[in-house]
This record gives sequence, structure tokens and C-alpha cells, in this order.
Amino acid sequence: MAFKLVTVFGGSGFLGRQIVKSLAAEETNVRVAVRHPERASFIERLGRDGQIGLVHADVWDEPTVARAVKQSDCVINCVGHYVEKSGATFDAIHGQGAHNVARQAEDAGVGRLIHISGLGADSRSDSPYVRARGIGEDLVKGAFEGVTILRPSVIFGPDDAFFNTLAGMARRAPVLPLFGMGRTNLQPVFVGDVAAACMKVLADSSTQGKIYELGGPRVYTYKALLQLVLKQVDRRRVLLPVPFFLWDRLATFMAFFPNPPLTRDQVKLMKRDNVIEGDELMLDDLGISPVSVEKILSTYIRPDRRVPAS
Repeated sequence: MAFKLVTVFGGSGFLGRQIVKSLAAEETNVRVAVRHPERASFIERLGRDGQIGLVHADVWDEPTVARAVKQSDCVINCVGHYVEKSGATFDAIHGQGAHNVARQAEDAGVGRLIHISGLGADSRSDSPYVRARGIGEDLVKGAFEGVTILRPSVIFGPDDAFFNTLAGMARRAPVLPLFGMGRTNLQPVFVGDVAAACMKVLADSSTQGKIYELGGPRVYTYKALLQLVLKQVDRRRVLLPVPFFLWDRLATFMAFFPNPPLTRDQVKLMKRDNVIEGDELMLDDLGISPVSVEKILSTYIRPDRRVPAS
């Protein structure tokens, strides 16, 4: 890899950490741009002394973005935001924020830009999250010629917010509610495969200007994924179908909470499949064979230890 300095926005997050680790393994110097560098010092330990540096940057604050991309050969924007809080709206982060990163990278003469979006991104969607992702893609493409866009499905791996949350529910609750009948299709992709895709893109200039949709080797229903988790934690639970209109009402009520555990937009997302459709470029086109959920899940979701009866 010929890049001397790569700036990663959101490099302290779940996906960002894996990308930074992969870059460091390639002997690349990495600048991690985050809102709170003082909370992300652990990132420096992923590389040799002085290889990984931290800098304050907020994608909504263009001057901080400009300082973060200065002298960078490549920029990777993997800032992810799944719940809106005060000024941190989807439009601010995934729309205008993504635009700010792309525009400042272009102005700074950065050679490559990788923008991490999401599977199903659509500027016409009725979901604020999906719509902001789609708008962000359009803005980024207009601001930086040759940007490579990666659209991962639900990302899983150690420390993920998806399977770890389901496992916690499976251990505590005697009944697990399903979204509808649990038939929503998902195509989870391993975090290591998404990071590997970034490395492949950086190594191949022919990937410039292309969009890749990243999913795992199998499509699962939400119910099937819950069953996988139950098997892994060695628990039996009742899976209870709950109509979407009840989820909508519950999310509307929870909107009054300071940190709602469920939002109406999350319910909207669970009403539609999140899988690769059509003839889009995928992991296989980057020479990556995606890893299955079954192969990875057992490495971080452990069966409960039962105390033998006396």
C-alpha cells in the first residue's frame, strides 16, 4: 500500500477500529479523527509507537474537518449514527457531515476517498436514516470525483451492537418479541470483511468511482438470527410475534425518553429487507470470500455457564 497517511473519520467506533487496525498492519500511518480524542487514546495501541495519531474533528464543523484531512493521501469516512440526539441528526451526520468531509478532502488534494454508507441507502426513502444515507451519497459524489462507496448490511463481530444486544435479551427475558412475524430478511456482514474491503479498494485504483454492496454469504430472517443466538447461549425462549402497529405505538411512547431504546425509524427499518439485490458489485468482486455468521458468532457469544444442581 503506497499511502503514507490515511485519515479515518469515526476511527474509534466499532467498524473504525477494525479499519485502523488493518491499516496499521500494512505499516500505514493513520490519523484518527474523532470528536473526543481524550476518550480514544486506546486506539494508539493498535499500532507501533507514533504510527496512529488522534485529532479532534466533528464532521459538522468544517474547519476541524479541514485540519484533519490536511496532508492526507486518503480519507475514509466511517462515521455512523443510528439514533438522533439534539443537533446530531441523520441529515447533519450522514448528509451535510459526509458532504463536508468529501469537500474538504477534495480541497486538500486527497488522492482517494472511501465513504461508508449503508445497504439500501435511498434519498427518496420514508425512513429518515435511509434517506439521509442516500442524500449523503449524492452529496459526496458531487463533491469528490472518484469516491468509492461501500454499503454494508448489518455489521457483526466482537463488540457489535446487534448480536450482543440479542444475546443479552436472550439471557434475561423469558419471551423474545419478534418484529411482525420475524420474516424480515437480513444479510449480516463480518466487520473484518468490511475492513478488508477498504484495504482492497485502497490497493486497486480501478475501484475509484464504484459502489460496492457488502453482505455475508447467507440471507437470514430476523427470527432465524434470534434462533441462532438462542442456540449459542444455550437458552430456550418463547418467540412472540408482535404486529408492527404495536411496535410503532411503543416507539412513539419511547420518543419521550432521554435515550429511547427504540425509535420509530428503527421500526421502519425492520419492516423492509436489508439484503443485496440486483447485479451490484460485492465482496466477491474485491476478491473477498465473506465469512458466515455461524463461523464467527461462537468466538464472542459464549454459552452460559450453568451451576450444577447439588
